[in-house]
Amino acid sequence: MAKPNFFSKVVAICERFEHLEQALADPESSTDRGKMVKLGKERAELEPLVIAYREWLDCERRCSDARELARDPDPEMAQMADEEITGCEARMGEIEEEMKILLLPKDPLDEKNTILEIRAGTGGEEASLFAGELFRMYTRYAERNRWKLEILSMSESGSGNGLKEVVALITGNEVYSRLRYESGVHRVQRVPATEAAGRIHTSAATVAVLPEAEDIDVKIEDKDLRIDVMRAGGPGGQSVNTTDSAVRITHLPSQLVVICQDEKSQLKNKAKALKILKSRLLEQEREKQDAQIRDERRTMVGSGDRSEKIRTYNYPQDRVTDHRIGLTRHNLQGILDGELEEIVSSLRAFRQAELLEAGSDA
Repeated sequence: MAKPNFFSKVVAICERFEHLEQALADPESSTDRGKMVKLGKERAELEPLVIAYREWLDCERRCSDARELARDPDPEMAQMADEEITGCEARMGEIEEEMKILLLPKDPLDEKNTILEIRAGTGGEEASLFAGELFRMYTRYAERNRWKLEILSMSESGSGNGLKEVVALITGNEVYSRLRYESGVHRVQRVPATEAAGRIHTSAATVAVLPEAEDIDVKIEDKDLRIDVMRAGGPGGQSVNTTDSAVRITHLPSQLVVICQDEKSQLKNKAKALKILKSRLLEQEREKQDAQIRDERRTMVGSGDRSEKIRTYNYPQDRVTDHRIGLTRHNLQGILDGELEEIVSSLRAFRQAELLEAGSDA
């Protein structure tokens, strides 16, 4: 059974919810559109907890009524009452756990859009092929969630069959909160098509998931930037390689460098490069803050170093294993086709359990 102060928090939130509903129904409030949007957003955030608590209260009422019936001299009636009590108490326990999760503090970054970066690692052409397959996996997962994916920068491998690097912007509902645990080294084990002896090779690709930075999140001074323009390299449309359209931006304080050359327009490449740079700076700041609570979250993200292996895709065994939570699934092709939800949900649930445990120890 949850502690009394837990229920006092829930009751206070329910009272706030009722106040919001009254304010939203007030004709005078409806004239201020900005205020209505703000109140509506807060109401939507509180509603799942309110619904859960109302169900808990209904279970409690039914349980109380059943206890009265349990005193009935009729054995059949008493047995039915006992079964009702058992069912209600079990459901009340489940709802309490649900409400504890709903009460966890929200990470302000969770609602942000995401910059997804994938780079081929060790393994030569096989690593490039794998990087391309990972990008296809996230593209399919984005489609399943009705997110929009826009490629900001892409560099193909020498053969043209894989990717050296790709950077994309993914926009939609809860993008960062669902993808944030994908950052790290992804490893693939399989027999390459060029391997005559049938030996299994291991290759790797790195994935970085960054919250999209907005102007209010990251301020960049013009004096801190060095912007160089050059001719784009590699394949492209007409005039791509004949004009100075590629842009390289160097953030002098951090020495972060971003290059964009996909667009024919220098201005468009500059805008994309700045978007990527801001997100990398925001991620850098977030990692500094995370360092202060590194021990508490070590079991989820290790040391935070992206050189750590987080997941293995084993072709011979049709197996995908997430090493952080010990989750193994034998559905490799389905996962590479974007069936990521079970892994994503398991990682989020594991993190929530860690936060709940940390809260109970506090």
